[in-house]
Amino acid sequence: MSSLPRGSDFRPPWPLTSGHLQTMLSSSGVRRLLLPRAAQRVKDGAETVMVDGGDGVRLSGAFTAQAARPEPRGLAVLFHGWEGSVDSTYVLQTGSRLLRDGWDIFRLNFRDHGDSHHLNEALFHSCRIDEVMHALADIARRWPQRPMALAGFSLGGNFALRAALRAPAAGIPLSYALAVCPIIDPSEGLFSLEEQAPWFYQAYFMRKWRHSLLAKQAAFPQRQYFELDELKQNLRGLTEALVLRHTDFGSLEAYLDGYSVAGAALGRMAIPATILTARDDPVIPVNAFEHLELSPNVELDIAEHGGHCGFIRGRDMSSFTDDYIAARFNAVADGSLALGDRADAVVPG
Repeated sequence: MSSLPRGSDFRPPWPLTSGHLQTMLSSSGVRRLLLPRAAQRVKDGAETVMVDGGDGVRLSGAFTAQAARPEPRGLAVLFHGWEGSVDSTYVLQTGSRLLRDGWDIFRLNFRDHGDSHHLNEALFHSCRIDEVMHALADIARRWPQRPMALAGFSLGGNFALRAALRAPAAGIPLSYALAVCPIIDPSEGLFSLEEQAPWFYQAYFMRKWRHSLLAKQAAFPQRQYFELDELKQNLRGLTEALVLRHTDFGSLEAYLDGYSVAGAALGRMAIPATILTARDDPVIPVNAFEHLELSPNVELDIAEHGGHCGFIRGRDMSSFTDDYIAARFNAVADGSLALGDRADAVVPG
């Protein structure tokens, strides 16, 4: 793996050395406008599909077949972040890059993301890993291209790591997983957004979340998902209200622990996996990464710059993560990234 790109290779010019600028640009409309048409090529000919989440759950997604090679390199599955979708800029850009290298692409919407609020009556929450595993099993059956590799961003990175932990026991033929800026310790991440990050991050996420909740209420008017006063609460308050109202978790703390991958949780990872994050990520504190107890199969790569899911190189708005993910996926397909390989842990500082 020594020839693969590393986080230390990402050296953006000023002012992209700012984690805040990287983060703000990562999902901005400005970036989508400035990206070349090729960054959205994965949408061309994409087939909108429904996959089985088990117990009557339906999840939506999009499949795009590659045309670059006589046979596909494999199947790449992409997970978006919280309140993102299969059409988030970073998902389209990564998918388009992998498509160019000959991967078939499946982009999955989590419950209540994208335009899928009407598909399932119960609300999304971050502990719904079982339905995502069921969906991955359905995807693997219906699109048998191998190897099957998974990449996720932010909350999607957290889901990707949990899916990789569970895949062998579930009989899902997942060969590799890569998480970009994943949520590691949700309780610490929530606190960071409230207390440490600038106010506009929480305002951004809350605006999108409230819009999503209102869309859910409109889809199922016979249900009362929330009190209007609850929508006025901060991130912690609204999360707690919905957890207590709609889940079996007895407390906010129990819910946050339910999707944590902090500490030794990744110590039993049986398939190769990579975690890429940035020391200047203002949304996910780097401290949680530095205290991980990892399996030898997990590569931890902490770059100095990149913000939260940014890693934007320059004026063209392209992202370092596209080549980073493609290089590792291609190594999996070529057989040069074998089970048990591990790059030197990159924990600078």
